[in-house]
Amino acid sequence: MNAPTFRQASLVPHQLVTHRLFTHWLPVAAARPGMSAPWWQWVASKDSLTTRLTVAGDIKAFRVQLLRQTVGFPLRDEALALGIAPRRYAWLREVALCVGNKPWVVARSVAPLSQLQGKGLEGLGERSLGSWLFRQPDLVRGPLYATRHQPRFVVEQSALLADSVWGRRSVFQHSGLSLLVQEYFLSSMADDLDLPSR
Repeated sequence: MNAPTFRQASLVPHQLVTHRLFTHWLPVAAARPGMSAPWWQWVASKDSLTTRLTVAGDIKAFRVQLLRQTVGFPLRDEALALGIAPRRYAWLREVALCVGNKPWVVARSVAPLSQLQGKGLEGLGERSLGSWLFRQPDLVRGPLYATRHQPRFVVEQSALLADSVWGRRSVFQHSGLSLLVQEYFLSSMADDLDLPSR
């Protein structure tokens, strides 16, 4: 499925100020010197990750494994990225994106609970968020950020998951919804695709 064209949001001054509080995240261009060309193609891509994983997996089946979906408080840096108070209730969804029954990516999506009404995201189950997101004609994607830090949200799933090689995130805007999507590429993906360690 071809992703629709969407507008790339520019980095405005208040985002620059706010970003100084994100100690683990760098604008993706600033992370590029430490990133190999093969990983740059994955981390800096702005199209559907679901589609990319499906193509890279070739004949191996792609599936989404739902790890957790709940209502709770976002992490402080997540709230800052969304421009909301840290103690404001949010929709939290954590998944593993698996190729050939092996997790290649873990992802966490966060959205203010008050903005979810009528969007249907609560019923996604084990369907890909990207398959819904990239069908929205008014989609606006904010700047991409990258990290080498490990995800903090999968500690209890550590037996299932390997280490992360790179992580990335951005905020999507759609019809009054602000949605923070964080994706961590795992060493299992690097091994299967023969990608470098960075």
